[in-house]
Amino acid sequence: MINLLENITFASPQYFWFATIIVPMIIWYMLRHSDSYATLRISTLDAYKSKQHKTNSLWRHILFVNKILLVLLFVTMIASPQTTSTNETSKTEGIDIVLAIDVSSSMLAMDFDPNRMDASKNISAQFISGRPNDRMGLVAFSGESYTLCPLTTDHATLKNLLMSLKEGIIEDGTAIGLGLGTAISRLKDSNSPSKVVILLTDGVNNAGELAPLTAAELAVTYGIKVYTIGVGNNGYANMPVNTFAGVQYQKVEVKIDEEVLQKISALTGGKYFRATNEQKLIEIYQEIDKLEKMEIEIKKTLNVKEEFFWFAMATLIIIVLDILIKNLIIKTIP
Repeated sequence: MINLLENITFASPQYFWFATIIVPMIIWYMLRHSDSYATLRISTLDAYKSKQHKTNSLWRHILFVNKILLVLLFVTMIASPQTTSTNETSKTEGIDIVLAIDVSSSMLAMDFDPNRMDASKNISAQFISGRPNDRMGLVAFSGESYTLCPLTTDHATLKNLLMSLKEGIIEDGTAIGLGLGTAISRLKDSNSPSKVVILLTDGVNNAGELAPLTAAELAVTYGIKVYTIGVGNNGYANMPVNTFAGVQYQKVEVKIDEEVLQKISALTGGKYFRATNEQKLIEIYQEIDKLEKMEIEIKKTLNVKEEFFWFAMATLIIIVLDILIKNLIIKTIP
């Protein structure tokens, strides 16, 4: 019964305004009760020593309380009490995605705010947050590559590991082929209907034993789609360089092997993007998000159950109680 009262709603709650009638009822009863005593001169109180009249007075108050309860129950019934329940059936096909992110020293270039690496991490974290039903992993690469996080649905841990990325954690260089190959090894045994690598770099492949296009052919073999993103403004960008005098900034030319990145994405059925600023990178991730939308089928059935019966039963009980009090307990003098 307690659960019923917690979950109950009303189809016509406006009828509860009728319940305000109990206020004048209470005022009328109090005024009437205060004037119900009369003065009578008698020679002795022996005939009135019994407390029966006090008991009768108490039961008369109970009768009035019953009337208040009947009004409240009646108003509740015309307000149409009901409970609702929802049956939901959903079917979700999650996507397996591995982010392969370049952590070479050139990612410290400051043509992004505050630099390419931090901007890429922040925007990638937003992308992860927007896909809660996907399994996702993380690969870091520069002169070498390694898996920082295997496929997981624990996106909080994944984002923490992503934000820990920094230049210098592995040998410097740009091994695009190795980065892609490591990402493929994370996905090749997946049973997901869609397997995706998002490879983000700002350079030209100059390290590693695995050629980028050979890695792309492996991706095709395992049914993996690769989206490639070239990060960096056109021309030159400031980059911090450690010298004997401390950190100095010097202009470096932006070199991105767009041709190879385009071939990788075309070969695997993906797409190549060029991000020249933070806003463009945000838009690229938004487009990838739209291209790789999961299929979600949700069916909701709303069940409404009228709860009139319980309030009607309570009303009947109070009416019966009222009759019993009047006829069996309270003595009425004719």
